[in-house]
Amino acid sequence: MTPEQFRAATGLSEPQCERWFPRLCEAMQAYDITGAARIAAFLAQTGHESLGYQFTHELWGPTPAQALYEPPSRKAMALGNVRPGDGKRFRGRGLIQITGRANYAACGAALGADLTATPELLEQDAWAARSAAWWWRTHGCNALADSGDFIGLTRRINGGTNGLEDRLRRWKVATAALA
Repeated sequence: MTPEQFRAATGLSEPQCERWFPRLCEAMQAYDITGAARIAAFLAQTGHESLGYQFTHELWGPTPAQALYEPPSRKAMALGNVRPGDGKRFRGRGLIQITGRANYAACGAALGADLTATPELLEQDAWAARSAAWWWRTHGCNALADSGDFIGLTRRINGGTNGLEDRLRRWKVATAALA
């Protein structure tokens, strides 16, 4: 993928392209997100999850859904959030929004960083891109992208189909740019 293709695929400004292109290329290469189908799907999904590469952290209210990240809810327990404050501390970060103490620990072990001690690292561009690529490969997203099952891919990342229209729009644009 060239910088020009990246810009066309994402719709980012030139400064944003300069910021994200090298970090995303490095992360995608490291986690075998190669070929037009995988790259287009990855850019579409990370573009949606980060609101166009604007945010590397979940905006915190807390909303009613975010309140469930706090113990003793079942969702909190499933995420490994066992201490009061864990919901906010381990809110979604990175370009695919790594969420929960357990996921931070797993991601940190894979990337060689203590993300439970320093969860804010995932807000930094290189870590945000690398964590997304790690999550993508770890959760079988390459196979879904290869098969063209974009709705299944969205469910894998989101747990549902929230934002499907935007994700599909981004996928169409990225696919055309990388053709």
